Amino acid sequence: MKYVAAYLLATLGGNASPSAADVKTILEAVGIEAEDDRLEKLISELEGKDINEVIAEGSSKLSALPAGGGGGAPAAGGASAAAGGAAAEEKKEEKKEEAKEESDDDMGFGLFD
Repeated sequence: MKYVAAYLLATLGGNASPSAADVKTILEAVGIEAEDDRLEKLISELEGKDINEVIAEGSSKLSALPAGGGGGAPAAGGASAAAGGAAAEEKKEEKKEEAKEESDDDMGFGLFD
């Protein structure tokens, strides 16, 4: 990604088709050691292409990908939601009981009490 960013910075600076040396100079200016094989691959992939067209093509591909947070599917009905809520309450009660039992094991002398 850093190679692409440096390439884009060079194009923003007015260089329509930056060379590997141009991109390497930008990277080295910020303390990044450029790998020649990656840099050459980037330059060969973008050679002869308009960067604005490449960005537009990439944006159209990204728009096809799903975005946003995941989550479970919504409940099918009120009854299943109520059943899920009841199950959650039972689990909470079980955890409270387990925690109470565990605290009894230390006879009141807990490390963090």
